[in-house]
Amino acid sequence: MKAGVDRRAMATLSAGHTFTDISQGAIPALLPFLISQHHLSYAAASALVLAATISSSVIQPVFGHLSDRISLPWLMPVGPALGGLGVALAGWAPTYPLTFAAIVLSGIGVAAFHPEGSRFANYVSGARRASGMSLFSVGGNVGFALGPVLVTPLMLAFGLHGTVFVLVPTVLMSVVLWYELPRLVGFRTDVVGGRVQQREHHEAWGPFVLLGGVIALRSFVYFGLVTFIPLYYVNDLHASKAFGNTALAVMLLGGALGTLIGGPLADRFGRRTVLTGSMLVLPPLIVGFLVSGPGLGVVFAALAGAATIATFAVTIVMGQEYLPGRLGVAAGVTIGLSIGLGGVGAPLLGLLADAHGLRAVFELLGVLPLLALLLALKLPRRALPAAAATSAPRRPGRAPVGEANPLT
Repeated sequence: MKAGVDRRAMATLSAGHTFTDISQGAIPALLPFLISQHHLSYAAASALVLAATISSSVIQPVFGHLSDRISLPWLMPVGPALGGLGVALAGWAPTYPLTFAAIVLSGIGVAAFHPEGSRFANYVSGARRASGMSLFSVGGNVGFALGPVLVTPLMLAFGLHGTVFVLVPTVLMSVVLWYELPRLVGFRTDVVGGRVQQREHHEAWGPFVLLGGVIALRSFVYFGLVTFIPLYYVNDLHASKAFGNTALAVMLLGGALGTLIGGPLADRFGRRTVLTGSMLVLPPLIVGFLVSGPGLGVVFAALAGAATIATFAVTIVMGQEYLPGRLGVAAGVTIGLSIGLGGVGAPLLGLLADAHGLRAVFELLGVLPLLALLLALKLPRRALPAAAATSAPRRPGRAPVGEANPLT
């Protein structure tokens, strides 16, 4: 197995992740314009976000299961194109049901990319899987942040019809992925005749289920911070909306830096060590945020973001190591389903805020990592031996004679 990450392949995959998640990040930015154009209620607008979250996350294990049985690398170039198409159509849809359907279509595109993208990120990372997955994951972080940056000026300049321009970067990325597909497919050796050759793997479902619980609790914390940090600054600290959004941006930036740091730390000190350490430091950071003023609170927000998001890539790798024969399912659950469940938790936190105030939300967010820590401590201390059974990458190039056409 190669010792390091193949830079060209990882750059392609990370860029694909960026331009796929641009579509996901664009949906919230569309809401003010959709509300104004179609006179939507807040409930109807929130349902569009929920549609994007559910369609882009819950369906991911389905794509993962299919790709574990049949070679489907073409889902990678399809993903950003379909995601961008859904966003483009959402701006042109004349009715709410058609807007809803367009956003679901975009979510399906996002869901299609992730299992295969993370599978190949595993293959091209060689022995440094956590470091490689960090590079792959940070592409998604950047894409989610770029979504509003790209869409908002288009809406201001062209109205809702400006969404059509989202197709330009997403389709171009699809073309790049399609061009690079033969080289990427050269990193896997377990496909013959278009079907995945099943090998003997020890699949640790018990630890995988525990890991899913950790990810779901972590996602509750993540979505809670993303949703309520700006509101807490405005309503409780009486800061400006701009300052609240700045605090959120700093938190997300801290998360992106944490992603880049978390992978190498996990390769050096172990996946479980980094995961438990992250859950251990989160409660004091959230408490620090809660008792600080606006200025110092931004620092605690950045550190909390780094501690929360730093383990995203680590848990993807852990899931794939627990299920080495089902890399697609592992990615679909660790990236999609568990995170989707966390997103569903945001409205529940909203009910808590309505009943007891925003401080109660952050107090609960400070407790949830401790529950995740208890689950994480039950995980195996070392990577399972079966992790080495994942397909060993060969030198990149065209698929050998007798293997399936990589585009089929």
